[in-house]
Amino acid sequence: MLNERGKIRTAVLVSGGGTNLQAILEARGEVIHHAEITLVVSNRKNAYALERAKAAGIPAIAISLKALGGREAFERELQRVLELHKIELIVLAGFLTILSPAFTRRWDHRILNIHPALIPSFCGKDYYGLHVHEAALARGVKVTGATVHFVNEIPDGGEILLQKAVEVLPGDTPEVLQRRVMEQAEWILLPKAVETVAADMLADPS
Repeated sequence: MLNERGKIRTAVLVSGGGTNLQAILEARGEVIHHAEITLVVSNRKNAYALERAKAAGIPAIAISLKALGGREAFERELQRVLELHKIELIVLAGFLTILSPAFTRRWDHRILNIHPALIPSFCGKDYYGLHVHEAALARGVKVTGATVHFVNEIPDGGEILLQKAVEVLPGDTPEVLQRRVMEQAEWILLPKAVETVAADMLADPS
């Protein structure tokens, strides 16, 4: 269901500090015109991303997988909350819980994820956060980057929407490289992808 301004109601799922969430929030009205961020959900109650959401006046909810006793109960509660807020599009922005095939099929082509590497390099179940940049440095690649893709039942296996390359420099640590990939790729690509998908959804509501 579209909101009164004809924008796609969008939820951002987070696990940590929320830098990608902040990039999305700051892009509203500049890059993002067809999506409305109406909900932020974290699987960690102490995630700073929830504070970012509250500061922006956006409902922020924590849903604990551990407290609910497992992924099945977690996903039932997540689905309930998404339906309650009439969400149409989900954006995973540093969300570290892998969603089940049943859940991703329900949201086919309506879940976006940002991955801090150029898929198919350094991706899959065990590649997240600093682990991705550690692997890139260990391999000795000269170029890395970020990828926005649709989410399906295969971790990092969905259709690629956008990619941007970032140079690896001599002396890089995983932390330094992580920051450069965020600044030069992630924070640019994710708002663009949100806008593109939301605009396409409005143009073709089927």
